[in-house]
Amino acid sequence: MLSKALAAALAVTAVSAQTFKTCSPLTSCPVAKAIGADGIDIDFTKGGNQKLIKDLAGTAITYDDKMGAVYQIKTEADAPTVQSEGYIFFGRLEVTLRAARGTGIVTSVVLQSEDLDEIDWEWLGSKNNEVQTNYFSKGCTDVYDRGGFTPVSDPVGAYHTYVIDWTPKKIDWIIDGTVVRTLVNTGIAGCSGFPQTPMRVRLGTWVGGKSANLPGVIEWAGGLANFADAPFTGYYKSLKVVDYMGGNGAKSATTYSYGDDSGDMKSIKIDDKAASGDDKSGSKQDTTSSSSGSSTSTSVTKAPSSTAGSNSTTTLSTSTTGTATAPTKASTNAPSTSTNAAGQHALSLGNVVLAGAGLLGALAL
Repeated sequence: MLSKALAAALAVTAVSAQTFKTCSPLTSCPVAKAIGADGIDIDFTKGGNQKLIKDLAGTAITYDDKMGAVYQIKTEADAPTVQSEGYIFFGRLEVTLRAARGTGIVTSVVLQSEDLDEIDWEWLGSKNNEVQTNYFSKGCTDVYDRGGFTPVSDPVGAYHTYVIDWTPKKIDWIIDGTVVRTLVNTGIAGCSGFPQTPMRVRLGTWVGGKSANLPGVIEWAGGLANFADAPFTGYYKSLKVVDYMGGNGAKSATTYSYGDDSGDMKSIKIDDKAASGDDKSGSKQDTTSSSSGSSTSTSVTKAPSSTAGSNSTTTLSTSTTGTATAPTKASTNAPSTSTNAAGQHALSLGNVVLAGAGLLGALAL
């Protein structure tokens, strides 16, 4: 169980990634194209691949044969962001990158579904000793007790490889081969529910510390960005994506669709046939995962083994069902909590508040 002090601290500082949608999975979203068995494997030192990962509106990325994809911010309006054309239904995302430096500058790696399930990595340019992890279920921001902080050596000055390994049973966040946090799926519902619907990949760098943002966003980002120090530059060297295609041994998948409005993994239909005029067709795969009788959802953050002098394990969030203790709602009496909760609902890659209204159309899925 979280201590009150830790819960308050996480409520004030934890990041809620982009939590908006522009279509409904059942009525107005196109059937999700699966990344499928082909996966994605891009060495950005050799350039990009717009067929697999597209630049969003206003994005101008260059490529360096040593540094990789160059995400540069020169003004408050800049928010270079790319998005995968396809979706994964459970899978492994591996990115090698150097985060952008600078107070108020944020680097993000996000998985997000049309149903607003989400799994994140976030780096603050003023915090050159840690990375933040987070997850969301159905876009719920009623509580801010799911964020975690992990020590990492010089994320702004050195490349590290960051992995999200997402299965029906658990999520592992991994740095340079070491698991630093695990979230176990035990079937709990609500804000602490397990992300389980098909997701796209988004990579980006943006300005959290811009004058037009809510005070909570600016505070979380470390303060206002000083553009006398610009440009602020992040580097993505490589991207690898493996689609687990439901996580039950499927050999191929072309599309994913929602069978009902439950947002449950069991409702997702996997079509392994070539795309046709009937985009809603497809065979439903059994993606049920066992919770081994447990009613507790636990998330643990650990320092990577490469972090000198740190071998502690911290329980970040524990929630139980029934009459036992439920997830604690962030207290509006905690310093700046209510302001941050409102502001953090509008955070992350290419968010319209942060990146400008022009990006909303580009993010229409």
